[in-house]
Amino acid sequence: MAKRVTGEYAARVLNGLEYRAFLPSPLPPAPPLEFDLELETARDLANRALGRLDGIGDILPDPDLFLYQYVRKEALLSSQIEGTQSSFSDLLLFELDEAPGVPIEDTREVSNYVAALDHGLARMTAGFPLSLALLRELHTILLMKGRGGDKHPGQIRTKSVWIGGHHPSSAEFVPPPAEALMDFLAPFEDFLLNSRMPVLIKAGLAHAQFETIHPFEDGNGRLGRLLITLILCAEAVLSEPTLYLSLYFKSRRNEYYDALQKVRTNGDWEGWMKFFLRGVHETSKQAVETARRLVKLFEKDVQAIQTLGRSAGTALRVHYLLKKHIIVSGPLIRDSLQVSLPTALSHLDQLEHLGIIREFTGKKRNRLFAYDQYLNILTEGTEPL
Repeated sequence: MAKRVTGEYAARVLNGLEYRAFLPSPLPPAPPLEFDLELETARDLANRALGRLDGIGDILPDPDLFLYQYVRKEALLSSQIEGTQSSFSDLLLFELDEAPGVPIEDTREVSNYVAALDHGLARMTAGFPLSLALLRELHTILLMKGRGGDKHPGQIRTKSVWIGGHHPSSAEFVPPPAEALMDFLAPFEDFLLNSRMPVLIKAGLAHAQFETIHPFEDGNGRLGRLLITLILCAEAVLSEPTLYLSLYFKSRRNEYYDALQKVRTNGDWEGWMKFFLRGVHETSKQAVETARRLVKLFEKDVQAIQTLGRSAGTALRVHYLLKKHIIVSGPLIRDSLQVSLPTALSHLDQLEHLGIIREFTGKKRNRLFAYDQYLNILTEGTEPL
């Protein structure tokens, strides 16, 4: 196939220096994607793995608890790609109203991502389409009350942005100029609303196109990654938001950016889609394997708790809360289970004696306990860059 043209360049001037901004062609690609054996195989493997992932509820006794934490892991990873230094524990402490170990802005940025995903799913469940209007709502939430709050949350940018370099003339990539953005966002929205192509292909194309248009001053990467999951849920390929590619993108940052750039420079949509579909396949398998490991962990710990005799009933209720919160305090257990504080602390001490949780502050008062093995499984790959 001849080299595909996926856009053109427009000359612009900023502060007396000329640069070239990329003007992407609308989706879908023309000519259409060429499915060689490698791309067909990647698509088939991704579809099968995604189907198994959507059946994760058959593996887990309480899939909502898994989803609750898995969403937080994705939020953390997506924000880490943008440079935050938060850890999973920082986010859990922040949600427990305890001080995280990094600047509060880093952790709030991760928390905003969770809120944006929840908002997007709720809006779509209520019948609101996955449109530019919804993306602007999500962008507002992503940038609220934290770093990026001065970058006009929810507003299409009105100035030039670029990736790499101190000036667009030396940048690695310059998205479309602000005054022309609606020329690209209108057909992009039409693609989101009306394209009937296979959903995984649609999600991969849409993510790359969104990153190329770069419609906001900040937060485009996080919102573009969120868009993948929202498309799969909007088109009912996933019944719950269980696919998150940020760990795959984070561990292959250079390959990720190179694949996106080759779409723009070489028209290589096929190369991007192979990379994307391999990520769907690998990430789906990892999520299912994580679910299986968690089931084994929970079963082992429940069996240990049942050896406690008469106090096992309340200890099992504490264990259930730990599956949701992972890091807990005595007051949280007291208030959640409507027991006295001494009773709450006594059960936490029992679980610590069984090796299920660990007190990590070293204090005599205001102690905090972590469900270590659960935390270790979920935090794999979440070390800050």
